[in-house]
Amino acid sequence: MCRRAFGDDVQVNSVVELGWGVYNKTYRVDIGQPREVVLRVAPAPARQLRTEREFMRNEYASIPYFASVASLLPRTLAVDFTHQLIDRDYLFQTLLNGIPAPDGLAAYPRPEWAQFFRQLGTIARTIHDVRGDRFGRVAGPTFATWTEALVDYFTEIAADLNDLGLDADDAHQAADAAARHRAILDEITEPRLLHGDLWTLNVMVEPGASEPTATGVCDCDRVWWGDPRADWVIYRAHRRPGTERDAFWETYGQPVNTPESELRWLIYRARHALALRLNYHQMGSADEIPGTYDEVAGILAKLA
Repeated sequence: MCRRAFGDDVQVNSVVELGWGVYNKTYRVDIGQPREVVLRVAPAPARQLRTEREFMRNEYASIPYFASVASLLPRTLAVDFTHQLIDRDYLFQTLLNGIPAPDGLAAYPRPEWAQFFRQLGTIARTIHDVRGDRFGRVAGPTFATWTEALVDYFTEIAADLNDLGLDADDAHQAADAAARHRAILDEITEPRLLHGDLWTLNVMVEPGASEPTATGVCDCDRVWWGDPRADWVIYRAHRRPGTERDAFWETYGQPVNTPESELRWLIYRARHALALRLNYHQMGSADEIPGTYDEVAGILAKLA
């Protein structure tokens, strides 16, 4: 793989697997250059769920749309989707400076974390300012309306949950609710770029800096086009109000709340809760799964 990417004379000195994420296998590779590179290997096609299908190709397709934050992203050095060497997609990227924010923030008193969340707000706003012309994943499928994109997601995740032996009735009900509230959802007519997984684990910070300082953003494979309020970073920023997370809104801007936007927010929360259910199952966190059923049930009751 290294020879295909960097030439027959490449010297592979070491390969170390990194424990980040639950989807791709990620390795730090020393190829005898001044800086190590990162190798990311996707799951075999047969192991990819419907809602995670060809994530690596989705991320690769999104690179031109992240131009406004390109300085924070790893550069792609080589890509191979041929499956000639292994039965998986893989790519090489530059190694980002810094350490994952959950580790880096631990070195600062908690009140100082506010500075990090201000930076995160700026990054999220910059990404959300990028406009598209269709809804859905960057690499497709895409949809003419926001409702179609959401109904498709709920339908796909219901099938994934069923395949894993988990009850998915509430996912089907969420799809029905989205279709029922089509008129309000389709007030969103301009797709915006959504990172899909932007939060502390996927942001790097500079170790030893005088204050928390973001140096990079990674794992853009869940990128899609939609309503900015539906993005994962917005969902996470709303959690634990009254903490340092509130600083996020100082740079991102306060959301405008209307009856219509609040209804859309309920549907977005259902989407995130279902995604978390899937994630908990993949991580073996079975004790967290029942809470997702309670959350979606409460949301569906409000949407009835």
